[in-house]
Amino acid sequence: MIKNTFGLLILLLCGALNAHTISGTITNQDNVPLSGVGVYNKNTGNYAYSNNSGAFRLANVSVNDRIYFYSLGFQNKELLISESQLDSPLRIVLEEAAVSLDQVVLVSNINAMSNFVNVDVKSDPVKSSQEILRKVPGLIIGQHAGGGKAEQIFLRGFDIDHGTDIAINVDGLPVNMVSHAHGQGYADMHFIIPETIDNIDFGKGPYYADKGNFNTAGYVDLTTKKTLDKNMVSMEVGKYNTLRGLGMIKLLESDNDNAYIASEYLISDGVFESPQNFNRINIMGRYHHKDDAGNEVNLTASHFQSKWDASGQIPQRAVDNGSIGRFGAIDDTEGGNTSRTNLLVNHNRQLDHHSSLTSKFFISKYDFELYSNFTFFLEDPINGDQIKQKENRTLLGGETSYDKTLHLDNNSQFSFNTGLGFRYDDINEVELSHTLNRKTSLEQLAFGNIDELNAYGFFSMNYRINKWNINPAVRLDYLKFDYENLLTSAYDQKSENKTVLSPKLNAIYQASQEIQVYAKTGIGFHSNDTRVVTANNGERILPLAFGADIGTIYKPKNRLVLNMALWHLFMEQEFVYVGDAGIVEPSGKTKRFGVDLGARYQLTDWLYAYGDLNYTYARSAEDPSGEDYIPLAPDLTSSGGLSFKGLKNFSGGVNYRFIQDRPANEDNSIVAKGYFVTDFNLNYSWKNWNFGLIVDNLFDTEWNETQFATNSRLFNEAQAVEEIHFTPGTPFFARGKVSVSF
Repeated sequence: MIKNTFGLLILLLCGALNAHTISGTITNQDNVPLSGVGVYNKNTGNYAYSNNSGAFRLANVSVNDRIYFYSLGFQNKELLISESQLDSPLRIVLEEAAVSLDQVVLVSNINAMSNFVNVDVKSDPVKSSQEILRKVPGLIIGQHAGGGKAEQIFLRGFDIDHGTDIAINVDGLPVNMVSHAHGQGYADMHFIIPETIDNIDFGKGPYYADKGNFNTAGYVDLTTKKTLDKNMVSMEVGKYNTLRGLGMIKLLESDNDNAYIASEYLISDGVFESPQNFNRINIMGRYHHKDDAGNEVNLTASHFQSKWDASGQIPQRAVDNGSIGRFGAIDDTEGGNTSRTNLLVNHNRQLDHHSSLTSKFFISKYDFELYSNFTFFLEDPINGDQIKQKENRTLLGGETSYDKTLHLDNNSQFSFNTGLGFRYDDINEVELSHTLNRKTSLEQLAFGNIDELNAYGFFSMNYRINKWNINPAVRLDYLKFDYENLLTSAYDQKSENKTVLSPKLNAIYQASQEIQVYAKTGIGFHSNDTRVVTANNGERILPLAFGADIGTIYKPKNRLVLNMALWHLFMEQEFVYVGDAGIVEPSGKTKRFGVDLGARYQLTDWLYAYGDLNYTYARSAEDPSGEDYIPLAPDLTSSGGLSFKGLKNFSGGVNYRFIQDRPANEDNSIVAKGYFVTDFNLNYSWKNWNFGLIVDNLFDTEWNETQFATNSRLFNEAQAVEEIHFTPGTPFFARGKVSVSF
């Protein structure tokens, strides 16, 4: 045994001694270091990325190997390695170019598809905050409160409500709100200015150790621009008294330090008969520092506030009998106001070519007040059933992680990522009240203070050997829930806590430069609302999700990418919308399996096409057949588009989204209608000016954006009726845009 072990060590040592390494720096034509540039060995399949100083190091390189340098927005560069280049630092200069699919190489990282989807983002940038999540293949969103409320999200057969089963972050700042006044995991993304978005990273399923609460159906990480290339001012004007102004201005620009400020102001009366009176303001400031010691610091401060009136979800019968129109209202005093102020510090320290330390700290101040009426006069036939949901919250947290890479021999590489972090939510005066006309409070139904702590640690390892990449990982979460009931005269405080271990295992086989096969499996969780946890004495605190994916990514040509995944997900506990109470409550176990298909094709230098098709079979695991449908869970969705750029002075695109009819209740006796909606945009550039036309719902399709099976009673009705209640989708909506860069 000792002899064999000694022999193995000798072989590894000999391999290490015979291995060669190339290193150097990568810059643009202005000599600015470029981070995240891919460095790929076409002969061996090994790859690396440049760090925040533009430095790179790639091991196991031999003479005559072809090394490929690639990054979105830059011309690809290939280098044939000579003997002299093995011993001297390289200086690689990349030239800027239009974004193209051939600028992405298929490598064996865990979420390779994110790199290809960023071509979608940069070929046809998002034009509104509602569009941000639509860039994730298979993800559908819907708005049902006039634009000020977080969108309803659908993914992999989930009606995720406002974020219960998808973890969303922006620059490392959590978007999801735990124990929220309106819904668990509530994710309001309207504080993001769409023009500041740089790229998107996503993953489906609970397979990622650095993602915790709400990462069951998947996660989405957005990254905003660290610096600005140019200043920009723009103005949009459209139907329904819509006006939007945007400014993005550099404040500081030097070799090591940059700063900018971005601001957005939007007003609109909306498409409804009762004016929406919507207005939103966003301000974001960013300071960015890099130095030769390997430090990169980003300091971000932002403020967002919004207020609106809403027409709510209306019953189909009221439209059918002519008492209201499709854009009318039963209770037009719905609406709300919300604000969020954030301070975020991100720091990355490149310790050496093989290791780095990444840290973040954030603090947010958040306020929310929402008035809704889902059932009209069911509970109170005189005053109506309007409710108020309100909270004010302070959210703070931090995380530090360490990355290390070791080259074992010519054919293998070991790396790991480990981290510790915490999140603390201090939520005061969380309120649910019965109100009248948004002015009079009739009864407080719930009122209290919440404290929720999530401390966690994770460890993820990657072992690359030959064509394999094996990724075992584990995550440990500790959650503590405290609730103080302010409605009782006596001091009434309850506390519960729980620890959960979430193992993961992913494997990727890179068969060639053109094809990758992968398998993923893991356990994730979403937490329950603190009020539910303490009321049930800690039962069903952290329902687990057990998932598995098998898939492939195929790139038969430099400009064509195809992907497919077969997947399964079992949930210990579902969250189901209850229309008569306007709440989401825990339900039973569920099972889902499905298939994801996608294609991306760079037809020419200026024309790009993409499309995704997603099918899911979703059922309750505990109810009898025929009564086991999951309300509002979509079974067939699709999205895609065609965009063009650099066609003389023109750019633009057309895209669609489709969702099939789906069950609105457990026995499928009430059906939520599907839709097919097409959007269009066209831009013309002249010198430093850009003139644009943005059209939502190009063909003026009549569609229902969100739908619920709700039991309600109108003022003149003797009995309640359960049927579809819906928010109508936007009809043909055009707006013009003028912007100037300087």
